[in-house]
Amino acid sequence: MSQQFSETKIHSPYKFVSKAKLPTAHGEFDIHVFENAEKQEHVMLTCGLPLDKNGSKTANQMAPLVRIHSECLTGDAFSSLKCDCGPQLNATMQAIQEEGCGAILYLRQEGRGIGLTNKIRAYALQDQGHDTLDANLMLGLPADARTYEMCKPMLDHVGITKLRLLTNNPDKLSYLEDLGFEVVERIPLVVGLNPFNVDYLATKRERMGHHLQSDIGSLVFKPIVDQQINE
Repeated sequence: MSQQFSETKIHSPYKFVSKAKLPTAHGEFDIHVFENAEKQEHVMLTCGLPLDKNGSKTANQMAPLVRIHSECLTGDAFSSLKCDCGPQLNATMQAIQEEGCGAILYLRQEGRGIGLTNKIRAYALQDQGHDTLDANLMLGLPADARTYEMCKPMLDHVGITKLRLLTNNPDKLSYLEDLGFEVVERIPLVVGLNPFNVDYLATKRERMGHHLQSDIGSLVFKPIVDQQINE
C-alpha cells in the first residue's frame, strides 16, 4: 500500500441503534444510525428497503442503488464550491427517490478521514497553490485516511447483498467486494463542476485514480451552453 494512504484501522463492531422517518426536499427516507463501543457514529438513508422477501422484485430492486458518502460539512451543509460533495449527495438522494429503492451510507469521516480542523488547515495550503493530496501530506497526514468496515453491518441490516454503486472512486468498489458484496455496476457521478473545483477533480483523476474524463475542465461551462441551445 502506498505511504500516501493509511493502513486500515479496525474499529470495534458497529451495531444498529435506531431508525426514524426523515422527510427531505427529495422525498421521504428512513434514517438509520449505527454506533460502536467507541461511540463512533455513522448514518444510513434508505428508501424502499428492506425489500419484501416474498414479493416480486425488479432487476433494479435486486441490486439497489448505493452510495458511500463521506461527511463533508463545507460541501454538504455550506454548499462549498471547493468540492463536488454537496451536489453528489443531492443527486444521489434524487436518483434513489426516482428509482424508489436504494441506500446512502453517510460515513462520519470528514476530510477523507483527517477531521474538520485538519481539513481546514489543508484548505489553507490549497489556497497557497498546493493540491488536495499534497496539502494532506504536507501536514504529515495520509491522502486518504478513511476505512469502510462499517459498510458491512449497515448494508447487512437492510438485506443488501448485490448493488449498483454510485461512485467515481474505484477503491470503494474494491472495498465492498472485499467485504463480500457483489457490485454489478459502477455508475459515474459527475455533478457540481465549477471553476473552483476543477483542479481538485483533476487531482483526483490524475493522482488518486478516480474515473473522470481527462478534459473535465471543458465540462465546467457545459450546462450554460446547453441552456442557451435549448432556449
